[in-house]
Amino acid sequence: MGIDKQNAKIIDNNTMFKDGSGKIFFKNAILCAQFLKDYVEIPILKNIKPEDIEDVTERYTPLFTSEREADTVKRINLGDGTSLFLISLIEHKTKVDYNVIMQLLRYMCYIWEDYEKEMQKESDRQKKDSEKTKESEEAGEVQKKVLTSIHKDFKYPPILPIVYFEGTGTWTAVMNLKDRIYLADIFDKYIPDFTYEVIRPHDYTNQQLMEKNNEMGLIMLLNKLQSLEDFKGISVWKDSQENILKESPQHILDIIARFMTILLNRLNLPQEEIEDFVSRIKEGNMPELFENFERVDVPKMREEIARQQEEIDKQKEEIDKQQEEMDKRQKEMDKQQGEIDSLRKLLEEQQRKLLEEWSKLEEVKNKA
Repeated sequence: MGIDKQNAKIIDNNTMFKDGSGKIFFKNAILCAQFLKDYVEIPILKNIKPEDIEDVTERYTPLFTSEREADTVKRINLGDGTSLFLISLIEHKTKVDYNVIMQLLRYMCYIWEDYEKEMQKESDRQKKDSEKTKESEEAGEVQKKVLTSIHKDFKYPPILPIVYFEGTGTWTAVMNLKDRIYLADIFDKYIPDFTYEVIRPHDYTNQQLMEKNNEMGLIMLLNKLQSLEDFKGISVWKDSQENILKESPQHILDIIARFMTILLNRLNLPQEEIEDFVSRIKEGNMPELFENFERVDVPKMREEIARQQEEIDKQKEEIDKQQEEMDKRQKEMDKQQGEIDSLRKLLEEQQRKLLEEWSKLEEVKNKA
């Protein structure tokens, strides 16, 4: 119940959709658990459940710039009181961010510093409750002592950094921090070093994704689509898609629907078509959706888009011409105003001279 409420709250928060699609599913505990199980080759994560995942992104928002609003931080319960932190960086652009490893390092240091402070607070609280602890120990209950950074045995939690790259090209950024530092060959042992995982939907075939038989595989399959023609290539998986959606809770269907809204808007489909497709997804009707896509006349649609663009260009050209004419008239008006100002100054000068002459004549007249 708690997870459903959390996911419902995520769905209502429209701000997550403005920069891309990746954060939609990384913010969802069910989809995040599927992602870790199926696409990260770490055995300890194979048994992760949605209830083991806590979104703690808001604790680290001071580090997020407007370009990094899609990034998320998760705290994952591994059991026995141990935790793993997951940093997911969402790269929507086809252009590679070459400084991503430095951004990951900032997140990691911030998380460890925050964890250190959290353990210190927990230790202080434990000391205040020492009397209760003593009573519990006398009753046969032993409370595990909270270690802080001043203790020799204190350990910081592991952090798993992941870059989810939606681009079709190859990820060419450095995978190790030392490769971003000059003179690294000389100062190698003094440079903190780590690597990170890059998960790219285009590294998986459609068959590999659909064989996962879950919503995350379907979303990553959809994430690969770049054009209307691509939809026809996945229509062979209708039965698999239908089976997945039949088993999906409504809040997951809503997430897939919003994901598709972003995708279809990128493809410049008419809004009424998008609304119709999305409403069918919410009903778990993906196969019928793809049949509609197959009936889309792509060349005709492109021709219509080109025609509309040509009309827009003509209107813009007409507006530019009118603006040019207005600018020309304004220049003429400015020139005329300048001539008027010059004439006014000339008249004022002549008037001044006449007054001087008149004053002189008055003086001569008075002397006579």
